[in-house]
Amino acid sequence: MTASFSNLGLSPNLARAVAEMGYENMTPIQAQAIPVVLTGRDVMGAAQTGTGKTAAFSLPLLERLLKHENSSTSPARHPVRALVLLPTRELADQVAQQVKLYAKYTQLRSTVVFGGIDMKPQTLELKKGVEVLVATPGRLLDHIEAKNAVLNQVEYVVLDEADRMLDIGFLPDLQRILSYLPKQRTTLLFSATFSPEIKRLANSYLQDPVVVEVARPNETASTVEQHFYSVTDDDKRRVLRQVVRQRGISQAFVFVNSKLGCARLARALEREGLKTTALHGDKSQDERLKSLAAFKAGEVDLLVATDVAARGLDIKDVPAVFNFDIPFNAEDYVHRIGRTGRAGASGLAVTFVTSSDGRNVADLEKLLKKKLDIEAFEFDDERPRGRINDGRRNWREHGVDEPREGLDMPRHASTRPERGDRAPAAPRTPADPFFSKPYEAPEATTAEAKPAWEASVKPAANRISANIKPKRKLAALFASVPAEPADSALAPEAPADQSAGS
Repeated sequence: MTASFSNLGLSPNLARAVAEMGYENMTPIQAQAIPVVLTGRDVMGAAQTGTGKTAAFSLPLLERLLKHENSSTSPARHPVRALVLLPTRELADQVAQQVKLYAKYTQLRSTVVFGGIDMKPQTLELKKGVEVLVATPGRLLDHIEAKNAVLNQVEYVVLDEADRMLDIGFLPDLQRILSYLPKQRTTLLFSATFSPEIKRLANSYLQDPVVVEVARPNETASTVEQHFYSVTDDDKRRVLRQVVRQRGISQAFVFVNSKLGCARLARALEREGLKTTALHGDKSQDERLKSLAAFKAGEVDLLVATDVAARGLDIKDVPAVFNFDIPFNAEDYVHRIGRTGRAGASGLAVTFVTSSDGRNVADLEKLLKKKLDIEAFEFDDERPRGRINDGRRNWREHGVDEPREGLDMPRHASTRPERGDRAPAAPRTPADPFFSKPYEAPEATTAEAKPAWEASVKPAANRISANIKPKRKLAALFASVPAEPADSALAPEAPADQSAGS
């Protein structure tokens, strides 16, 4: 029997907000987790991504915090009562928006803090007082050290996408943050996958948690149609375009493994006529939010992203996900394809497999516990746009049969004539015979013949080389100091009738 939100007994203000958002029936994770959280127990929840984990912890937290709501303007009357930690900025912003929608008819305050933007506006919001604080670990520690956030009255803490936070090295930050919280609190841990590290974290910070699993760990959604195509690196973009065209896909995520590859692929697809935007860690937070907003608004067709967008982003009705690169971490595959087929809708996941992906494929098969069916892709007659280099300095524009002359003119390898049809090669110009002759010494006229360079040298006189110029004779400036040559051999004799002072 399907559980309904109307049977939860939520307060009228929360029930009104839920009804306006169109929520009627609860998902499995919501049906199992919400009643447990309402009793105040710790929860360790595992569910496929896109199954409504945000509402599973937000609604019961807000319901239990309603006893603290008040209309006072004093910040002291609005201390932080609930803390929600998430791994990425986009996910934190998304969860904060959902919490605001749930609590819009109550007097509970909420805000979000994350890195990449100025701290001053966040500080002003924290100084006003908030009951629900959504944050990423790094920026929250900045506010704690600046004494902008005081967490000594926190009653509930939520670790969402906890496995991702451990993957990107947030464990030391989490331990520092949790040390500022009261020991008596309710801790909720939600994740799409349960690894041994997650279980150790739960054993350290959760007290007798209720384990809620609505699917086998690391299982992909049954509503997502998965295909694995064997392609080369050069054919990936062509396969992507053909699948988009044949399936009539309006929007899709395209995941790659590197930030540089993400930017390059987005530019290449944009040049090929597809409305594309990129989302990766090297972009500023403002650029990342604008890219995400444009994709949500339907202004772009493809969102090329790294795994920064693989976790938790809730964008409705995205029909397809392309794994341009197989993820290095096999668990990220589950999160990537979870961007489609959300909330029971159908979706398509296409993964490109190259000859160098053997290890990643083996890890993925081990995670999914099944053999992957890797298909050979059949191309249609469409020729890709752009220029192709066949590796022999032969370029050709696609769709142009005759090559243009010149090094930078395209010519495809398939247009090269067969060996029998080739024109005879032009005769080579004969080489200069002078350079082919062996060396012959010049004939000497006499036995005493000398090289030309020696013959031009004048014979030496008075033991001084003929190539050295003698010093010039200078008249004496003073009679008392006769001018004497430095070398008598070089100074000619003065006339006898010449006086010293002349």
